[in-house]
Amino acid sequence: MDHARRLGQVRRRIAKAGLTGLLVTHLIDIRYLVGFTGSSAALAVTRRGARLFTDGRYTAQASQQVKGAQVQIVSGLPAIAAIQWLAAQAGSNSAGFDPTHTTVADFTRLRSGLPSKLRRTFLTPLAAPLVEPLRMIKDEDELAIIQENALIGCRLFDHILTVIRPGIREIEVAAELEYQARLHGAEGMSFETIVASGERSALPHGKASTARLPRKGFVTLDFGIIREGYCSDMTRTVCLGSPRSEERKAYEAVLEAQEAGVASVCGGASCGEVDEAARSVLRKAGMADAFTHSTGHGVGLEIHEQPRLGAGQKTRLQPGMVVTIEPGVYWPGKFGLRIEDMVAVTKTGGQVLTPAPKALIEL
Repeated sequence: MDHARRLGQVRRRIAKAGLTGLLVTHLIDIRYLVGFTGSSAALAVTRRGARLFTDGRYTAQASQQVKGAQVQIVSGLPAIAAIQWLAAQAGSNSAGFDPTHTTVADFTRLRSGLPSKLRRTFLTPLAAPLVEPLRMIKDEDELAIIQENALIGCRLFDHILTVIRPGIREIEVAAELEYQARLHGAEGMSFETIVASGERSALPHGKASTARLPRKGFVTLDFGIIREGYCSDMTRTVCLGSPRSEERKAYEAVLEAQEAGVASVCGGASCGEVDEAARSVLRKAGMADAFTHSTGHGVGLEIHEQPRLGAGQKTRLQPGMVVTIEPGVYWPGKFGLRIEDMVAVTKTGGQVLTPAPKALIEL
């Protein structure tokens, strides 16, 4: 990972914003910029330097991981030490912070750590995040990790098809999937595994429960792994027994919508256009009201990142972004289904990273 390049990009943004420094407290942003993975840290960046503040638990870890920044071990709050260091730099008169990751209580503590003459003017809330937009565009190293994670997910799906059967509990399916994920090198799951069967398949976020899989009906599997810090995300819906005609019709419509969304991905396309490509198919099928969420989202060090692929979203896709395409339909008390791929944006289209079968599987 080229941490020097990332810090250079941030420094240019600091200068463009008219600031002399930046306080970074979001741990994901810190990892992205300097490689540190501990649970307590703050990063101070100026136009010429960078310093990571953490506590004594991470003395050895920080010395091994941190790239592009000096490390300082502190006994108090790392963010207070970071803001005091920024204020003490020659010519320093303002430091930006991301208000989306700073509570009112945090801001009050930060300000109280400054000299009285600086408390009103030194800390400047950013109008828009400086680090998060950089994370949207993945470099070659990031793309390679994400692609391998996605392929591991496909292998897990292949395995879980041998496990699914009527009568087994949803949590047993999730447990086997998560166990196999660990065996494949996962550090953890990207989010709580979704296994939603029968009527529960109508829950878009139907986390695995003690419910037993029905003799007939849909089973939606939505899961992802974390490896080397990066997330994967995929969804497949399978059917126990033969689907009813209304279930088959819904599945075919969602699959068509999902493939239309994937086909619309390319550098320069707006996120709203991709959403509409998928949504319009379900609208024509008379199922638009059953599609209750956006078409997709960015994936990287966090499972939900920018950009958001939703109605009216103006952000344009750029090569290097990794997004999900995941339309679904849900009828409470009856059934639901969703199909999701991860797609890497290229100049001319999109590369599907999760090539597991999408044709309806009947078990």
